[in-house]
Amino acid sequence: MTPLILNRRAKREYEILETFEAGIILSGPEVKSLRLGKANIGDAYADPKDGEIWLINCHISEYNNAQKEFHDSPTRPRKLLLHKKEIRKLQGSVQKQGLTIIVLKIYFNIKGIAKINLGLGRGKKDRDKRADEKRRDWQRQKQRLLRVKN
Repeated sequence: MTPLILNRRAKREYEILETFEAGIILSGPEVKSLRLGKANIGDAYADPKDGEIWLINCHISEYNNAQKEFHDSPTRPRKLLLHKKEIRKLQGSVQKQGLTIIVLKIYFNIKGIAKINLGLGRGKKDRDKRADEKRRDWQRQKQRLLRVKN
């Protein structure tokens, strides 16, 4: 369950309130590209449409050894697999509270099935980002001081 692709910007740009695990519908060559780590989820997000959740802006590179007929658009929308209760919760949060569904990481579970970790989050303001950075710096300095004293 080691993450293959991480969205490092997500925790800096958004305040993550809740996380969900979802399956993702992929073609064979896309799975092979994911196993090679050839994907970019920096700008990816999920969008609820017609009672389904779709992954938007996730770039999965074409697998070089696949036949030409299997090459899809690298950024095509991909359907995510969630329970209906989770879909309703995500739809309500996006519509009523103005939250965003962010992609946190993509990985393969123990059975070898591609999974995606989604975060329900609210965008941070610049001042919040600066405050978080100051807090992290202070924690690092505190740890250094404690190490020097011991």
